[in-house]
This record gives sequence, structure tokens and C-alpha cells, in this order.
Amino acid sequence: MRRWYLFPLLMVLFACGEKKFIPDVTGIEAPLSLQRFEQSFFTLDTTKLDESLLDLTNEYRGFPQDFLFNIMGTRPDAVRQDIPTFIRSYQPLWKEIQAKFKDMTEEVNTIQYGLKMVKYYFAEYKLPERVITFIGPLNSYGSIITPDGLAVGLQLYLGADHPVYQSEEGQQMYPKYISRRFDRAYIPVNAIKNIIDDLYPPNYADKPLVEQMIEAGKRLYLLDQFLPETADTLKTGYTAKQLEGCLENEKNIWSFFIQNNLLYIVDPEMVRDYMSDAPNTTALGEASPGFIGQFVGWQIVKKWMVKQKDPQNLMRLMETSAKKIFEEAKYKP
Repeated sequence: MRRWYLFPLLMVLFACGEKKFIPDVTGIEAPLSLQRFEQSFFTLDTTKLDESLLDLTNEYRGFPQDFLFNIMGTRPDAVRQDIPTFIRSYQPLWKEIQAKFKDMTEEVNTIQYGLKMVKYYFAEYKLPERVITFIGPLNSYGSIITPDGLAVGLQLYLGADHPVYQSEEGQQMYPKYISRRFDRAYIPVNAIKNIIDDLYPPNYADKPLVEQMIEAGKRLYLLDQFLPETADTLKTGYTAKQLEGCLENEKNIWSFFIQNNLLYIVDPEMVRDYMSDAPNTTALGEASPGFIGQFVGWQIVKKWMVKQKDPQNLMRLMETSAKKIFEEAKYKP
């Protein structure tokens, strides 16, 4: 069982009218190296593929297998054909990414800071020690956690206006409300989200809406503690205008759920309207964000945490049922 403990030295940050306690994690060790898998992969000697793949495995351990079969999506009997084809097809993108992501110091440092925070709150969690960058198919992963480290698919961080996302094919895969988040500023956020899911795998899809909102709010609260100086727009995925609108209309949003008797609905079709990514929440208007449920849950969790004797105990938060949090928070914006 992971154990929570408290360091004696705390810093205080004031932001958005809230007092945040930020622990001093400078003394926490979280070794983290960057490995550029895409550079090794795109310079493979395809005339000696068996030897080249063996060299990759020696350097990157199990990640080449994950890349080939889970990310690139090839089959064991098609490796010899698929690898050269993929390298030829994505060669122009690789060259662009080489220039655009020549230096990733800022992203790696932010991830490392987040990992130190994770270690501060969850001392027994085994931190990943590598960030592994790769270039996968456009319809593949942008951020995953593997036994070998935190893997980052750079093909999904080229900037919202990149032509590959704005093309007809790109928009079919990733509408603008999704592709606007394909910016390198999201790399640390998505990496730490994977850590949270590894700590507490999501398992609440069958719960009433209010409990699902609180469970999503717990995760957003953790993300806020792990990356306290990262913009809330990055953590929520909302635009600045959407987030501002949520904060200004918090009371009205809550009233909408109360007046329409939505808190205890379990119908997946109805729940999806408030718990899924979308351009907006239809019932709340075009200016609202999709996945409004995480915002409501986040506010309930913050209300509950303020009432706790040990408001820095994130393990207790995650292990307290959403039902109990809702009952004790007495949320009323």
C-alpha cells in the first residue's frame, strides 16, 4: 500500500484568489532521462533489419515491441514490409520534428517536477525514469505509460494550426476542438495524467453522474497538485474563455444539474453529454466546454478538501468514496 507523508517545508502560491500550498520538492530525487526513439528508428538500416531491431531492443529494452505492435500496429509476419514503408511515409514529418523538437529541456524539466510532486504525496509509487519520444501514425497515441517509461508521440504535438491536422483527413480524425490541444505545452500535462491513471485506474463508468463527476474532479485535483504552476486551461483542456465562463457561471451550472434532476442519472447516453470530450455541452450553450462534469466535480472536491484536517492528504482523497465526498462537501456555489 502506498503511504502518504508530509515534508516540513511548504511554499505558498496565490493564484485565481485561491491559496495553494506547494511543497518544497527540491530535495526529492526523481532521476529522469530523455531518449529519442524516433531518431534511432528513422535511421534504421533496413537492409539489415534483424540486426537493427536487436540494437534497438538493447538500447530501448521492451519499448520497440510496444512501438511496433501497439503503436505502429504492425503484425509479426508484416514487420519486414511495414517498417520500411512507415519510415518512407513519415520521413518528411520526422525531418520537421527533428528541427521543431531539437530541444525538449523545458518539457522534461516540467515532467520531472511533476514526478517529484507525485513522490512527495505518494512516497511508495515507483516513478518512471525515462521519457521516450517517438513518431507514430497520426491516428495513434500521443502519450502513454509503458513499463519502460513515459512515451510521447510527437506527431500529436505539432501545433494546432499544423497542416496535417487541418487537412480533410486530419479533421476527420481530430476535429478542431481536439486538435487545438495538439501543442507541445500539453506534453507534461498528458504525461502526468498517465501517472494518475496508473496510480488509480479509472473504474467508475457505472456510477451515478454526480459520483462520476467527483471521480473526474479527484483526478483534476491531483493534477493541480502535481503541476501547481501549470495553467488551468492546460489541465482542464478548456479554452481561457470557457474556463472563465465556468467560474463566472458556477452557480448556474450547478442549478442546471439540480433543476433537471441529473445528479443521479446512470443512463450512459445521458451521462456522456456531461462526461465526454466535445466542442461544448449542448444543453449549456455553444460557449460552454465539453466534459463540463470534471469542472463540477473539481469544485466539489475542492470544497471537501478545505474541510479536512489534513488537506494535503491526497491518498485519503482518492480512497474516499465519491458518495461520501458529495455528502460531506455540502457543495452549494
